[in-house]
Amino acid sequence: MQQPKNLNRLLRALSRQGLDVSYSNKIYSISLNSSVNEHWQDASATRELNSSLKEQWQDADAPTAEVLLPEDFPVEAKALKQLANLANVRHPQGGCVCRAIATPDFHPGDAGVAIGSIVETAGMVIPAATGSDINCGMRLHVADLSIEQFLSQRDRFVELLKGDYFFGTRDVSMTAKTARAMFQHGIPGWLDAIPGKATGSAANSDFQQLATECDRTFLGGSMNGDVRWAPEELVPNDGLVRDGGLATIGGGNHFVEIQVVEEVIDRATAYTWGVRSGQIAFMIHSGSRNVGKYIGGMWRDRACDAWPKTLKHPDSRLFPLSVAANPELVSSYPQAEATAANYGFINRLLLAELLRWRLRQVFGDVEAPLVYDLPHNLTLGEGAGWVTRKGACPAHSGQPVIVPGSMGAPSYLLVGKGNDRFLRSASHGAGRARSRFDMSRAGADKTDSALGLTGVDCITWREERRIEEAPTAYKPIQPVIDVQVEAQIVGAVAKMKPVLTFKA
Repeated sequence: MQQPKNLNRLLRALSRQGLDVSYSNKIYSISLNSSVNEHWQDASATRELNSSLKEQWQDADAPTAEVLLPEDFPVEAKALKQLANLANVRHPQGGCVCRAIATPDFHPGDAGVAIGSIVETAGMVIPAATGSDINCGMRLHVADLSIEQFLSQRDRFVELLKGDYFFGTRDVSMTAKTARAMFQHGIPGWLDAIPGKATGSAANSDFQQLATECDRTFLGGSMNGDVRWAPEELVPNDGLVRDGGLATIGGGNHFVEIQVVEEVIDRATAYTWGVRSGQIAFMIHSGSRNVGKYIGGMWRDRACDAWPKTLKHPDSRLFPLSVAANPELVSSYPQAEATAANYGFINRLLLAELLRWRLRQVFGDVEAPLVYDLPHNLTLGEGAGWVTRKGACPAHSGQPVIVPGSMGAPSYLLVGKGNDRFLRSASHGAGRARSRFDMSRAGADKTDSALGLTGVDCITWREERRIEEAPTAYKPIQPVIDVQVEAQIVGAVAKMKPVLTFKA
């Protein structure tokens, strides 16, 4: 088996940074050096702990984390350290990490958790491991339009959607009853609560189609939320709710993209899912927007405040909530996260509805059915504990998996294999190769050719977004797909190439 170039030199360099790393068959195994294990405090700090709990806390070994990477991909010490820190989290009064892995789009995260991390916990949850972009995810539709038909009306279609996505021509107002049902029960709750005459742009929707498509949404687009966790201004007792954040794409790497199905690889599965070569597809990448930011931030603070007052804070700033020590918080956190997740499901649905309404307006009676809607930032009860995915999506056996490339590279529709070694999870993209700061810094070459933007049709009202999210900011998608297919994490179903991309 071929090894990365200069592997021994790399491992020595990582060791000097406090990491014990080994490599075998495209998998890096990582743990913190014992000399830099950050959690343990002096005797005075731990004196008040129950002696048996203290012994377990100090003697338990953190699991060795694993990262699956293509052979020629860079190994980023900062991301490895973040993953090792995550694997090392445990609560002094009970609760530990059982396993920690990372997908091939692995790269450093801004909030101390590497993107592409998956962690399995027992007896505790870690709110910071999900972060604030709760239920960020992917939604994929296909339409029986040829690329020639689409391009013949491209300009009219783009102008209509620019108004909806960028300039506020959308109207996604809803009754207070509908908003409360959305936060509590997600898509089914929202559908059930809409009165006989829907308000705003939703009046253009086919509600029977939307109800049927719940079966093509992860968890049916519904989790056990509660309005008490939602921002107060979005859940009044009566009247209309006009939410300026709903049905918006968001910044960063979020997008709405028109694609064409370039190749069908698994014909039987593609046929079952209604996907055919030559179709137009549209892919949506967005999440719970400011609601997720509000709830995620609230729970990071709560977890910090709940940490035992006599103990030093962990250097990683990753604070777990323990079933033994914080039972109320542990039962409430998944509900709070679910509240934001329900909003995220509706946000993607309404982004898709805006696009589907405009398709029908421009091209006539186009069905554009949903293929699947899949989250990649959630904590879910799996087995005896929880699995938290940060920038990674579920890949259970037979389940659709959606992995986008950059706006200059193909995206893939895949089928999950339920691989337990990798915690039934797959990557959510190719992963960044260069930071947004590096892309936009003074002196950087910002020509289209240098950025990989030649021939890329990017619709945005912010030029910096086009630069920060240019194709050269990302790693190549093909090795990311190939290494996961080889590892039996997913199987390839279809390949889509970008036609045009909306970036907010």
